[in-house]
Amino acid sequence: MIGRRESVSGAHFAFTDRWGGVSAAPYEELNLGGAVGDDPEAVRVNRELAAKSLGLEPARVVWMNQVHGNDVAEVEDGPRTTRLTPRADGLVTAVRGLALAVLTADCVPVLLADPVAGVVAAAHAGRPGMVKGIVPAAIGAMESLGAEPARIVARTGPAVCGRCYEVPEEMRAEVTAVEPAAHAVTSWGTPAVDVSAGVHAQLDRLGVRDRTHSPVCTRESDDHFSYRRDRTTGRLAGYVWLD
Repeated sequence: MIGRRESVSGAHFAFTDRWGGVSAAPYEELNLGGAVGDDPEAVRVNRELAAKSLGLEPARVVWMNQVHGNDVAEVEDGPRTTRLTPRADGLVTAVRGLALAVLTADCVPVLLADPVAGVVAAAHAGRPGMVKGIVPAAIGAMESLGAEPARIVARTGPAVCGRCYEVPEEMRAEVTAVEPAAHAVTSWGTPAVDVSAGVHAQLDRLGVRDRTHSPVCTRESDDHFSYRRDRTTGRLAGYVWLD
């Protein structure tokens, strides 16, 4: 259920795999995405199971309506929080105990925390979002709440790797014109994009030094959902929160 979890100075990061839920094929088992055609009740149960496995109250997890853009929504605690689903690809909060969640099935889930400032952020960095600058936007939103890049801890989760993310040559050229580090070649020798490498290059330029990335390629791993591999499939989630 929880494929990877880490805690750093009171900041918590977690990424799910596809197992331990109640969804039926082709969403089996732990689909956490509510807009992919799965039974809404199964998604609700899966989100509850995942939250409780992390010691979180399901009502204290905030999700996004992700659109491959660069908007970041600030989330504040309050009675309406759990009823809001911001149309954004990034969330930021200074509310301790409030978990931010990001959904992916090949895109890069980016989790960020400054434990000293008490600020966390989650970002959905697909190819379009990386090009549009969702990562700099998330860091900027954190800075507006008192975070400093040198203190930020960044963790990125399972995503399609550059060896598997084939794109047309024209698209690779467009992407690498913005982020050269994303230039890649597939294992079979065709043009590709490495979004994770691009994300980490952006974080590095922004001054974020404490960074790690998942070695898991979603397209290659049967334990993870992959849109490029399966098309109709579920969604993984990354969670970040502070004690």
